[in-house]
Amino acid sequence: QVQLAESGGGLVQAGGSLRLSCVASGRTFSRYRAGWFRQAPGKEREFVAAVKRSDGSKYSADSVKGRFTVSGAGVANTMYLQMSSLKPEDTAIYYCAAGDLSVGRTITTREAYNYWGQGTQVTVSS
Repeated sequence: QVQLAESGGGLVQAGGSLRLSCVASGRTFSRYRAGWFRQAPGKEREFVAAVKRSDGSKYSADSVKGRFTVSGAGVANTMYLQMSSLKPEDTAIYYCAAGDLSVGRTITTREAYNYWGQGTQVTVSS
């Protein structure tokens, strides 16, 4: 099994930047697809960005395209989410996730992931 731990969250003003990190222990990300999700108060957990294990393809939600960049994972034990031009609506708890490749689900869905970190709070003030 893999254990995941996020860090790097905090309070930032609108327009600012943050970089989140997710460290995998027990195993590297080499056996898994890897992604970031977020959950705002009163809302469902939603997809943010992901890295496909087979070819390194990257995916991101329309709401963060051009502002957020996912990197790392693959054979490494750390994945990053670089967030720029942050908006108040980006405020949420951000979760790192890893999914067994045998789980045949679309990479942008929660069902594709069976390992989750505890989350890190990101708050963007206006």
